[in-house]
Amino acid sequence: MEMNKPNILVTGASGYVGGRLVPELHQAGFSVRAMARSPQKLRRRAWKGIEVVRGDVFEPDTLEDALDGIDVAYYLIHSMTSSGGSFAENDETGALNFAKACETAGVKRIIYLGGLGSSSETLSKHLRSRHKTGDALRSTSVPVTEFRSAIVVGSGSASFEIIRDLVRRIPVMLCPRWVQSRCEPIAIRQLLQYLIGALNDERTIGETLEIGNGEIMTYADMLRECAAVMGKRIWIIPVPVLTPRLSSYWLNLVTSVPMNLARPLVDSLKHDVVSRDHRAKEWIRTENLSFRQAVSLALDKELQGTIISRWTDATTAAMAWRTPEENSFSFVDKYETRVAASAPTAFDTICSLGGRNGWFHANWLWRLRARMDHAIGGVGMRRGRPVGSKMQVGDPVDFWRVEEVVADKRLLLRAEMKLPGVARLLFEITPDGDRQCIVSMTARFWPEGVIGKLYWYAVLPLHSYVFGGLLKQIANRAENGERDSLAAL
Repeated sequence: MEMNKPNILVTGASGYVGGRLVPELHQAGFSVRAMARSPQKLRRRAWKGIEVVRGDVFEPDTLEDALDGIDVAYYLIHSMTSSGGSFAENDETGALNFAKACETAGVKRIIYLGGLGSSSETLSKHLRSRHKTGDALRSTSVPVTEFRSAIVVGSGSASFEIIRDLVRRIPVMLCPRWVQSRCEPIAIRQLLQYLIGALNDERTIGETLEIGNGEIMTYADMLRECAAVMGKRIWIIPVPVLTPRLSSYWLNLVTSVPMNLARPLVDSLKHDVVSRDHRAKEWIRTENLSFRQAVSLALDKELQGTIISRWTDATTAAMAWRTPEENSFSFVDKYETRVAASAPTAFDTICSLGGRNGWFHANWLWRLRARMDHAIGGVGMRRGRPVGSKMQVGDPVDFWRVEEVVADKRLLLRAEMKLPGVARLLFEITPDGDRQCIVSMTARFWPEGVIGKLYWYAVLPLHSYVFGGLLKQIANRAENGERDSLAAL
């Protein structure tokens, strides 16, 4: 490694852009430290040679160790996907805390990814927040390079999934006037090249730079282009009566994006977001991909199951990562069964739950619960699960997230649906003789007040049917898998 290369910190490493930037920087030969509020989410990345640290911009004391010895810090944190509070106020507070910590630690530079939008017009809350976050980062003596982009197109990006879902599910669209707003998209690949290229060009220090692919399109154009790539045909009918609120409800219902993300995004769509300053294009060499090329690449990655990061990776429900006291009051419901299969086979069967595989039993009830969660702005089942049979800490699995994995022994899931409390689902496997094991499943719920207790008693009658049936199906599938593997020997 070259001695003059800076030590890099990437904040928001569990997010969509951060999850792509970290390995790219490492591959380019930089010493990289990845920071996340919940570092356990980063274990699934299987990054080698990359230091992972905990840091929370709302807890300034956690930033000292994260910034120790760092020369350049990437700021890729956004509060819009979190629950509770005002994302605009949170973004500004977090950026101020981080800027002060960088100044104290002697960081030489901050690189920030914000949003396009002309400051000469009244911007939406989302775009205004992006600009104010940049201002907050510039509030100290540490120089800031701010990149401003419009929608990012790539496998796993929220913008791409909105467009893809609309095209896939609705052949005839009654669309609000914002479909005629102009936008300059950028492929995730090109965006990363800009973020990394700034490290090698001193002209970018202290500058605010606008980036895009140079292709000015309306949102209607992008829908049509995406449809063409997917081999579909759509009809778009603009309707002036669709308000931003109605549009956000519509996106929440038909796309993978939840309400807390859909609403600020829709509010921003009324603005033209195109670059007017082209210095970044002149200074940094990138691979300029058209919107159609970016969509084709994204669809190919989805088909191959090689999505590196997704916008859902960093999302959590309001109480999703609040740690309850282990000895505090909770409700417990436990089931177990004997399985005529080895512990590894049973474990692999459990790890195949969710996503396209479904939940083996009473899938209609799981989907109904997901639709109820979706209707009130929760994650529902739209996140699916990573491709493959293994689960890793931090993986989203429909409306759960993997909290703990012990190979062939234990899998702990934590609910990220909207709940009046904290819920966990624990699977444990105990070997019991030759190619035999006992599989147990424990549902545990820490209620939040009276409402939480009423919720538990309301769903408890369904547990025997849903969980008992699920355990039987796990046993059946594991035993069938064991017989198939023995027959293949």
